[in-house]
Amino acid sequence: MAGLNKVIVIKLGGATLGSHDTTIEDIVTLQQKGKSLVVVHGGGKLVTEWLQKQGISTRFVHGERVTDKAGLEVVTAVLAGLVNKQIVASINGLGGRAIGISGVDGALIQTRVKDIELGYVGAVVKVNLAPLEALLQSGYIPVVAPISLNSVDKLDEATRILNINADAVAGEIAAAIGVERLVFLTDVAGVCDQSGKLLPRLSPGEAEALMASGVASEGMMPKIKACLRALSNTLITRIIDGRQPHALLGEIEGGAGGTTIQKIC
Repeated sequence: MAGLNKVIVIKLGGATLGSHDTTIEDIVTLQQKGKSLVVVHGGGKLVTEWLQKQGISTRFVHGERVTDKAGLEVVTAVLAGLVNKQIVASINGLGGRAIGISGVDGALIQTRVKDIELGYVGAVVKVNLAPLEALLQSGYIPVVAPISLNSVDKLDEATRILNINADAVAGEIAAAIGVERLVFLTDVAGVCDQSGKLLPRLSPGEAEALMASGVASEGMMPKIKACLRALSNTLITRIIDGRQPHALLGEIEGGAGGTTIQKIC
């Protein structure tokens, strides 16, 4: 297998996994072409639906879900269970080879409590690449659910599981591996300026300025932050419209569109 630096990390947003979507098909095609992929997924919309079914209200602070103990149980069940296994089943059903894991498995994503105001939400302190290396070297696509191992803090009941933003997981994995490319599939055209015009290319400084000025929305900010984190050890980061047919395949084969955040050589 090619070295880990040839890996492509793909972040799937919930909005890019509809029944009309071609992303899973593209993932299988890329694997069959010999690409080494790591898939990180979200699923916040479905989490909110299940929380509502349980009569649990949803509250966000700076774009992040406040997670109490009851909410953590639902988040864990939906993300590491239902969403993860649906994606894995879809990949395997189309002839791909995938294994679903969470950040808890193999102590892959180790975290501390990010902010007591957010409750059971983690900030990454370490990425253990051993589980990903084992799966990639065996010819599987790791499909990673954004649930993490609390390796530092003890809360009221000393839970070992923390919720974590999936964009941050993708950025941290990309930074730890030193990947060829980090791709965010979103439900927008890319990063836009104040007038709504797509910005095709951003330097790290320009991306920082967009966040500081408030032009980058709360939903886009975690993606931009993850791209900036990944650039410490990644060649190129991309935020593209995952709603377009075969957006992922087109992206890897040199397609246009979306926003590139890249260091200026």
